[in-house]
Order: sequence, then structure tokens, then C-alpha cells
Amino acid sequence: MSRKNIFVVGMDEGNLRELQAVPDAAEYAFHGLLTPSELQEGEVSVPELLEKAHGILDAFDGSIDAIVTYWDFPASTLVPILGERYGTRHTSLESVVKCEHKYWSRLEQQKVIDEHPRFGRVDLTAEHPEPPDGVRFPMWLKPALSYSSELAYGVKNEAEFQEAVEKIRQGISRVGRPFEYIMEQLELPPEMSGVGGQVCLAEEAIHGIQVAVEGYVLNGEVTVYGTLDSINYPDSSSFLRHQYPSTLPPEVVQRLRVASERVMRQIGMEAATFSIEYFYDPHTDRINLLEINPRHSQSHAKMFHYVHGEPNHHVMVALALGKDPRWTPGAGEYRMAAKWYYRWFTDAVVKNVPTPAEIEHIEQEIPGVQIEMVPEEGRNLSESPQQDSYSCELAHIITGADSVAEMTEKYDRCVAALNEHFEGTPPPADTAA
Repeated sequence: MSRKNIFVVGMDEGNLRELQAVPDAAEYAFHGLLTPSELQEGEVSVPELLEKAHGILDAFDGSIDAIVTYWDFPASTLVPILGERYGTRHTSLESVVKCEHKYWSRLEQQKVIDEHPRFGRVDLTAEHPEPPDGVRFPMWLKPALSYSSELAYGVKNEAEFQEAVEKIRQGISRVGRPFEYIMEQLELPPEMSGVGGQVCLAEEAIHGIQVAVEGYVLNGEVTVYGTLDSINYPDSSSFLRHQYPSTLPPEVVQRLRVASERVMRQIGMEAATFSIEYFYDPHTDRINLLEINPRHSQSHAKMFHYVHGEPNHHVMVALALGKDPRWTPGAGEYRMAAKWYYRWFTDAVVKNVPTPAEIEHIEQEIPGVQIEMVPEEGRNLSESPQQDSYSCELAHIITGADSVAEMTEKYDRCVAALNEHFEGTPPPADTAA
């Protein structure tokens, strides 16, 4: 029997290992379609990316059984466009853009739920832009589309508002211009007329415990299969770790599930995965939706693998091939897992990055860990792609364990081992948060 050919837009080595761990992986052949650097670095050209993808797929000598991705724009929008041309299973382009365009997404959310902050558009073309009516400080300013919180700024007053507006003005075209090309492919509703892709959104700051809900839509039915906590560094908006499963009370998890089901039915996705980020404030018992991602999170793949015995990539692959995406909970080696973001809150030149052999040695010394280095030697940390506005990532460290204390101990051991290879001393961070 010939293997199914699955083309993965932006496939990378780390995720290929996880893809090869999905059920029936021996029956699949995974092919990379465009590289992560082509998709994420510099100002991308969607027409050029499509032309290159067409060349690869048209030249392929075999069946094209599925086209998938676990990345945001532009990869997420290429999948339905390519799916139309090559007859593969996909959700609509409109449903993807409704998730990724932060303003359009808010308009859709407010039609079916109340669990979102006050928001409004900021006119970047105005000589002196002002906060939208009804949106109060402190607030967040962010482009309609961005990578990993790039160009997202928390502001507490008018002076910080104007400073953030200027920074967004200078950088918004990198992603906003190619996003507008995608929007031109759609018939937009009246409320989106003239909005475009280079628009800035202001939202009142929301607080509490950050949590992510992962699920999928099949035959119009929304299924949530996982809820994860996202824990920040102390006094920072930067992630320290994602932790699975969530430690929130079951009744709160159920409310998150209900809100997710309502929103995703409104968005109109079909045969596709999603990941929605929320805040839950235990003091007010309020839930606020932060953003919707029209794909599952590749950041969580190894975590699900540790806990369930297979990565969440399984759901994406099964949906694309018309298979049952359900899995058996709790079949993995560990009770819980976390993905840690080892960061420095200052810039530095990277003079020495551990070799793959050195990383492998650390992983063998500490069972149940996986380390992914972010920076390249000879470059500033800030030059690495997809850094947020306030910190620089050095490494992603995934840990599987049976308690939070055990996960934290494994992480601390990894950081100590990595620090032997870095020059300079990072500011201290409380990993017990």
C-alpha cells in the first residue's frame, strides 16, 4: 500500500520528529513545503510564496493527499488557498482570516460572547491618533496581525500611547502589507469595508491567569481536547512556561469550553484545529478572550506527547485525511508537562551556542526533557525571529513530570547546564512563579 503524501507548510526538524510520532505515521510521507525562514523572516510576499509552492507541488510525482500547517500567517492562509487548487481538505480562507485579523475577530466574538475586553481601532494615518472612545488606560496596542506579540505594547497613559503608535507605524507594513493581499481575495462584510490589514487595535488591559484552549471543528461540531495554563515571568507579559493540563477549577474549564464552542461556530471553521488564548481573573471570576489562532499550537506538541502518548499534531493530520481525530487521554509517560521559555530581559551578542551533541548530552542526563535553542552564534539575541517586545528567548525547554516541583527541578537543571555555554549573566528570574 502506498503511503499518504502530507505536505507541511513550514515543516521544521523538531516538529517532524513529533509528526512521526502520530498514530499510523508509518503510513504517511511528510514533505516540507516552504521553510520557516521563508515564511517568517523579513517582509514576505504571498504571491511569491504561492508561486514557489505551486512549483514544488506541480513537480511532485505522486498524489497530494493533504496540505497542513501548525504556523500562523502566512502559512495558515496558504493552506486553504493551496487546498482549493489541489483538492485537499481545508477550512475556508475567510474563517482563517476571521481568526487572525484581530479587529475582525473581535467583531465576530462580540456577536456571540461577552467574554472579551473593550476594544476599538486606532487611526494610524491621523496626525495625532487618539485612543478609541470607551477604551480606557491601561491598554494594549497591537497591529491587526503580528507574530508572537511583535509590535504589541502595553501603555498606561497618553505619552506611552503615542510612543507605541509611532513604533507600530514604523513596523506594521512587514506583516500588514502581505496580509492585505490575502484580504483582497475575500468578499468582506460592510463592517470591514476599508479596514485593511495595516490597522492598529486598542484593547483594555486584561488580567489574571492566562490559559489556552485547544480543539477542532468537524461537521460543524466543536470539540475541545485540552486546556493549558500559560504562566508569565513575575511582573512581565512574557511567557515563563505553558503547563498541561490546566490547574483551574473544573467549572472554569467548562466555561472556557462553552465560550470556545460559541466563538468557533460563529467563525465558521470546518475540519480544522484551533487554539484560543484567554485570561481568567480569580478575583472577579471573569473570563476574557485574548486571541484566536486558526491552528493548533506546535509549542504544545511535545507536552501532549508526554501526557497522552502522542502529539496534538495527530488531530491536524487526522482531520486533513478525513480520519477520526479522537485520542485516548492520559496514555503518556507523565501526568503533566510544561514548555519553558528561557529568556534574558536584555540584549546580548551570542558568542557560544551549545552544539547538538552537547544538547543531546543534557537531555540524556535529565530524562523527560527536550531542549530547542533559539539564537544563532554571532548575532544579537534581539535579531532572532519572533522575539516579543520586552525580552529575548535563548531556549525552549520542554519537561515531562508527575508534579510541578519535579518539572521545575528539571528546568532549573537544564538552565544551569546551558549557562555554562553562554557568556554574560542574565538577570535573575523567579522560576517558581
